[in-house]
Amino acid sequence: PDSLSGTILQIVKPKPLHTASIPGLLGTFQTEWDGLMLSNFSLEQQLHTARQELSHALYQHDAACRVIARLKKERDEARQLLAEGERQLPAAPEVASENVTLSNGKRAADGGEQGPDAKKMRLGISGEVITELTDCNAALSQQRKKRQIPPTLASVDALEKFTQLSSHPLHKTSKPGIFSMDILHSKDVIATGGIDTTAVLFDRPSGQILSTLTGHSKKVTSIKFVGDTDLVLTASSDKTVRIWGSSEDGSYACRHTLKDHSAEVRAVTVHATNKYFVSASLDSTWCFYDMSSGLCLAQVTDDSEKVDYTAAAFHPDGLILGTGTAQSIVKIWDVKSQANVAKFGGHTGEITSVSFSENGYFLATSALDGVRLWDLRKLKNFRTFEFPNANSVEFDHSGSYLGIAASDIRVFQTASVKAEWNPVKTLPDLSGTGRATCVKFGPDAKYVAVGSMDRNLRIFGLPSNDGTEDSAQDS
Repeated sequence: PDSLSGTILQIVKPKPLHTASIPGLLGTFQTEWDGLMLSNFSLEQQLHTARQELSHALYQHDAACRVIARLKKERDEARQLLAEGERQLPAAPEVASENVTLSNGKRAADGGEQGPDAKKMRLGISGEVITELTDCNAALSQQRKKRQIPPTLASVDALEKFTQLSSHPLHKTSKPGIFSMDILHSKDVIATGGIDTTAVLFDRPSGQILSTLTGHSKKVTSIKFVGDTDLVLTASSDKTVRIWGSSEDGSYACRHTLKDHSAEVRAVTVHATNKYFVSASLDSTWCFYDMSSGLCLAQVTDDSEKVDYTAAAFHPDGLILGTGTAQSIVKIWDVKSQANVAKFGGHTGEITSVSFSENGYFLATSALDGVRLWDLRKLKNFRTFEFPNANSVEFDHSGSYLGIAASDIRVFQTASVKAEWNPVKTLPDLSGTGRATCVKFGPDAKYVAVGSMDRNLRIFGLPSNDGTEDSAQDS
């Protein structure tokens, strides 16, 4: 027993009887193989399920990242708007208190007399904005003293030889009529607003349509380029103003739709800073907007008399706003205080357009009875052109010529208060409608663009100065 104490006894398991033969061994191997294959199949199923769960998790993660990025963008935009609102807010009580003392002009948003409508509550034009407007005015006034007529300006002899160069059918035939127009001189692009609810950007040198702006539900009553930026403003009878911006592919999309007016919007005009603009409406108000945010800083009405605004234009220096009304009155406003500082009467019918001369001294207005010229220094009418149903009046960019659109198109050479304003050229209305709605001078008055109550934009100029490319567009 002592000798066996350090010995480890190993018990060998006896082999099954079926392994004692070759068929038995083959059966055992078959069983083990089947078990291995079953285990492998189960592992493959588990791997496939894990891959599907991983793919779904990655998709959810990617979607969550996109949602987070969009929410961050919206948060940043909201913070920016809030910051702009807070920047304007401290000045609002001061502006309101100033307007309470006005005898002939007052902001419509001030006080409780406008009711509970939240859209009517405005932040006001802050002291910072007023300083910016004043600085712009000082710079432009100083430049105007040194301004000279450009040597490239078309001469009177050249204008006398103007004839129709081309006619471009830009709008639909179902509702024909070009109601408004503007020209971007730096790129020679013409914008037209149609009764067919669309606005068209037309490249005059190539004769091609660059973009068609669709979105308004009624006629486009006014259209303006914003300096040399990629922005375009449109006003419409659908009570809205839209701010359009170009994208990388050259097409334009609506960036802001402004619904502050309660009636047809007749005019938009851009301030010289290209940061602010004004809209005028038949709801008896005009609105002062911040261009970048689309916020209405002030909505102005006149408590002394109810008038509906049909036209508007900034003075070249930017501190004066001229407005025309459906009641035949022309009103001049101080933009800083939104006070009505002067008004002109004498027209018959609604004022269809207003235009300031580049020299800053003259204002031209058109109405049913014709065109009147006003001396802003003495606040009086010094000349009248009796053209029935004058629809548009426009000084060229240099202030050397005055264009009038009525049953035909007249071009005058500008002069002084006492000197005669000589007629230069009469262009026929070739639309056959007997109503030219808008007239604009091209860069250096090298051509005159005319819109009428048909669908065509017409270009008048010297044939020798335009190639066959323009003439080929004639229809």
